[in-house]
Amino acid sequence: MAKLTALKVARDLPVGMHGDGDGLYLRVKSAGKGWIFRYRFAGRRRDMGLGVSPAVSLADARRRAADARRMIAARIDPIGAARAAAKVAGGIPTFREAAERYIAAHEDGWRNPKHRQQWKNTLATYAFPRIGTLSVADVAVGDVMRVLEPVWKTTPETASRLRGRIEAVIDWAIARDYRSGDNPARWRGRLQQLLPARSKVQRVQHHAALPWREAPAFLAALRKQPGTASRALEFAILTAARNGEARGATWGEMDLANAGWNVPASRMKAGRDHRVPLSPAALALLDRMLADHRAQHGAKAKPAAEAYVFPGQGPGRPLSENTVMALLRRIGRDDITVHGFRSTFRDWAAEATSYPREVAEAALAHANPDKVESAYLRSDHLEKRRRIMADWAKYCR
Repeated sequence: MAKLTALKVARDLPVGMHGDGDGLYLRVKSAGKGWIFRYRFAGRRRDMGLGVSPAVSLADARRRAADARRMIAARIDPIGAARAAAKVAGGIPTFREAAERYIAAHEDGWRNPKHRQQWKNTLATYAFPRIGTLSVADVAVGDVMRVLEPVWKTTPETASRLRGRIEAVIDWAIARDYRSGDNPARWRGRLQQLLPARSKVQRVQHHAALPWREAPAFLAALRKQPGTASRALEFAILTAARNGEARGATWGEMDLANAGWNVPASRMKAGRDHRVPLSPAALALLDRMLADHRAQHGAKAKPAAEAYVFPGQGPGRPLSENTVMALLRRIGRDDITVHGFRSTFRDWAAEATSYPREVAEAALAHANPDKVESAYLRSDHLEKRRRIMADWAKYCR
């Protein structure tokens, strides 16, 4: 007997399978609801997608399930028949086509071009050569394993992201009724039985950092180095910013009148706007960069808002990461990383000052892991951060 009603289907239901009877289920996930017809054919249990709710109503889902039961009675596999018909009509995309359509549908919601490019690059490098030409309906666990196994132990972080992206593409295909059943790229309860956990194969690698007591001597040597890369690295150290945030800084982000640098959410790892108080030393460095700009474009030239403070080779391009890395090699300090200077600042704040932990963490734009505390703590400690950054710059002189 039928157990579901149109009213019940429309309500918020707990995640899981909700049976209607005769093999028809409403599968509820965090991302939405979909109809499943569960049956056995040739001794094998199969789950056939019947569409998503509310686009497919309860009455429509029952009719589709009844059609499938009639096919089974006639010894015809409903899933096999549907796939054969779709292939004849050219309706089911390959995995590569499905991935490209998924990216096109979602990339406007991704916060920066680098994320979009990473999505494309990982799939093009690892997945497309092995499963790109397979129908997205036919990708199985063994196919996903062929993609992941070569990189799971050597580059586990990349492999983990790759798995998640394959899973997302196949989830999209399921939602579009191009395939049915469980997702072969799902980790919990599936791939976790076949692959070692990422924590078991990846050692935590910290960015090599300069000991905080060596910071003044390093800055003194760095200031003797000519070039934009030297100034960009100095600016990153003085502001405790990430490498990409400093290199991508534009003049439009600078509020020199109020000694501030406003980094938009689109360029921040946490996806939130970040205000950076600029110390006198940081402001003096920006004055030098402004003087360099005017030396090239005229004594009264004002940089465009979108112009990079630390321009790279070619018009409209920021300084590249490789240029800064080459600078460290040139001065014989390839034993440290640019990102490691954030640890240098954090160690100095903890060991050489009495500033509260939350002020130093806010200076680094770290997200508060305590969600409850974060909900109540609205301040970004700007004035306290202004003092700590001034003290850091004084220490680094």
